[in-house]
Amino acid sequence: MIFKCDKAALQTACQICARASASKSPITALEGLLLEVKGRKVQITGYDLRKGIFTQVDADIEEPGKTVVNARLLCEMIRRMPDGIISFMTDSNDNINIKCGRTQFNIKGIDASDYPEMPEIDEIGSAVIPQNLLRSMIEQTIFAVSDNDARPIYTGTLFEMDGENLTLVSVDGYRLAKRTEQISGGKMDSCSFVVPGYALSDIVKICEDDEKKTAAISVGAKHISFNIGETVVITRRLEGEFLNYRKSLPEKFMHIVEVEKTSMMSTIDRVSLIISEKNTNPVRMTFEDGRIECLCVTPIGKAEDVCFCDGTADGMTIGFNDRYFMEALKASGKDKLQICLNTPSSPAIIRAADGTENFTYMILPVRLKAGD
Repeated sequence: MIFKCDKAALQTACQICARASASKSPITALEGLLLEVKGRKVQITGYDLRKGIFTQVDADIEEPGKTVVNARLLCEMIRRMPDGIISFMTDSNDNINIKCGRTQFNIKGIDASDYPEMPEIDEIGSAVIPQNLLRSMIEQTIFAVSDNDARPIYTGTLFEMDGENLTLVSVDGYRLAKRTEQISGGKMDSCSFVVPGYALSDIVKICEDDEKKTAAISVGAKHISFNIGETVVITRRLEGEFLNYRKSLPEKFMHIVEVEKTSMMSTIDRVSLIISEKNTNPVRMTFEDGRIECLCVTPIGKAEDVCFCDGTADGMTIGFNDRYFMEALKASGKDKLQICLNTPSSPAIIRAADGTENFTYMILPVRLKAGD
């Protein structure tokens, strides 16, 4: 295989695909990237048997072929080369020469026949969505994905299609994040599937902030693919019974208070300064008329502050995990928010104050003990 291409383009492609290569594997080829000529382009593939990413770069092809190169090593070599045109050459024994300007590397590659084939999608549904919207929806829900493998289904985000509405839901047992948007295009009526969080974190990085560029989602019986420009991400579907989020979200509230997001975040940030991994305690919030009194007590000491608000919960005191509350505020995307409450032991809802209901966040309170 002999080809030449732009260093920057090859570097970007390799960095994207390296996210799907295995860090350690009994199959050495999975720690590498597969490079192969496809027409007048070079396709780069990373695959760790759970998730695969492949993309293509324009190249001047002199001789077809394919080989596998250790992903970490290839990315580092390309990164450290000078800017310009890279020439890439392999022989029948997978000896590789990579050259740019006066810099060149001669390394041993891996036989491409050792590289497992990527799964094919037996498409049963599809949807098309602007890349910037897909990225925004994932960012507003992925933070609530569980990192506990005891319930694998919750280590991913639920995608639910209902007519022209796409809903993403993430839960981890302590909180729930939901985002709904109307989209057009595709054939995925009344379809739901769960995408692993490790794949979604890569998709967020690949999607561009351009409403004119779209991403196509193809759903199969066992796998899902996201076609994002020249890049394709293929991942397994997570199997299991996902939470019935509609029954979990309260619809009526005894108290609703309105806050400025930045003011609420600053207040929580200050009182949670004395919280650490060794000294964990909830933030105690007391909802008085026109203000939220925040208090945190740990073995380090005590911190107090006040956030002004519109409304009251008649002096109700509730404890919240500071990180869970802060992550919801950051993800909300709105300047003014409503905190909806019923009792000190029932879930609280955070939503936009302007009436738009595309983003909803539910957080369970922390039981307060004497001295908290």
